[in-house]
Amino acid sequence: MQRPLIAVLIASALFTLNAQAADLLQVYQQAQANDATFASARNSLTAGQERITQGRSLLLPTVTLTGQNLRNYGDRTPGNIGAIDVVDGQLVEITKVNQDNHNNSYTLQLTQPLFRWANYQQYEQSKLSQAQAEAQFAAAQQDLILRVAQAYFDVLTAQDNLTATQAQKSATTEQLASAKRNFEVGTQTITDTHEAQAAYDLVVAQEFAAINDLEVKRNALRQIIGQAPGDLAGLRTGVTIAPPEPAAIDPWISAAEGQNYSVTVQELAVEIAKRQISLQRAGHMPTLDLVAQKQRNSFNNIQGTTKNNAIGVQWSVPIFNGFAVTSRVREAIALEEKARNDLEASKRAAAQNARTAFLGVNTGLSQVKALEAAEVSSKSALDSNKLGYQVGVRINIDVLNAQRQLYATQKDLSKARYDTIMNGLRLKAAAGTLKETDLQPVNALLVN
Repeated sequence: MQRPLIAVLIASALFTLNAQAADLLQVYQQAQANDATFASARNSLTAGQERITQGRSLLLPTVTLTGQNLRNYGDRTPGNIGAIDVVDGQLVEITKVNQDNHNNSYTLQLTQPLFRWANYQQYEQSKLSQAQAEAQFAAAQQDLILRVAQAYFDVLTAQDNLTATQAQKSATTEQLASAKRNFEVGTQTITDTHEAQAAYDLVVAQEFAAINDLEVKRNALRQIIGQAPGDLAGLRTGVTIAPPEPAAIDPWISAAEGQNYSVTVQELAVEIAKRQISLQRAGHMPTLDLVAQKQRNSFNNIQGTTKNNAIGVQWSVPIFNGFAVTSRVREAIALEEKARNDLEASKRAAAQNARTAFLGVNTGLSQVKALEAAEVSSKSALDSNKLGYQVGVRINIDVLNAQRQLYATQKDLSKARYDTIMNGLRLKAAAGTLKETDLQPVNALLVN
């Protein structure tokens, strides 16, 4: 008797788990596993992490083994054609000399750069490039958080709009039925019926638009997480959104100018450009290598086998190359100036994003507070108009307008809450501090 009971309890628990709406963290984890844009950024990071190994290889020795195994077939016609030679005791006229031979040779060489300024600069650039790839991936992580949160709250906004529209449709349907009954008994004019009918037709059109908008927003979220989203957890009733900390704007701007990942990428780009100038100037510098070599040549039928071992230094001094190096140096200097200007543009953009997000959070908090008060007032106004309509001191259009105002206020309040939360996340992203853990306080605002 106990086993069936346990089975029922397990089945009930699994059903409850499957029926539970997905929250923001769960959707974000799905996006981490399935978003194609983030997967591309992860592959870019993996590729970028190979830069240092490639740059270091320019400073390490190289060992090469080359060789050939050739069988040559040929002959030679001597200059004194008609010469006489003795072959097997007989006089023979020489017309051709056989030169068939077998050549088997190889060379083993080790080269260790001793002074190659260009290689050293490339190695330093490789370290900067790898750091740049890591900063770009961190920016991609923040972008994924923002894209997921925006798509998530866009779906919730569309759901709230549809819910409010359907509630308005239900209320308008009741008002239309009331207007028709009152017209039939002669207590109201046909005008009230026409007004109620017009309001009903309008809200039906709005319902179709809300349904379409919800489907569009769900498809946008599907594009990120790679599958059709299920039910999503919504905001709890009466949630309180925390203000930004610190409350002053200047620390956020300073953080954005110094820690924003786009700024970091551009700072590294400036350093890479500076190294590029030194790399191009290395075209005027000599190079020095340590060379160790082992050779073996085997010539069958000619001179036997020769061997040779050698070790020493090999140097090269550039003298003139048609002003190419000077031109490339000027080009690198211009590109460094471009990188500096791009860095300044990134700092300004990050600071502007921080200002916009900071003002958006504070304005949103004030807007939410005002709309919450407006919602209470709109409910009271609707109740008063309904009562006045029943006793004959208010007409049908007054009730319809009060209903329209209430549901519009509820839509605006819902959107203001989502926008405020998103601006809080954008503010942290602008400052370069947004992480997955920042989704936990937001997730706590959702209904479990």
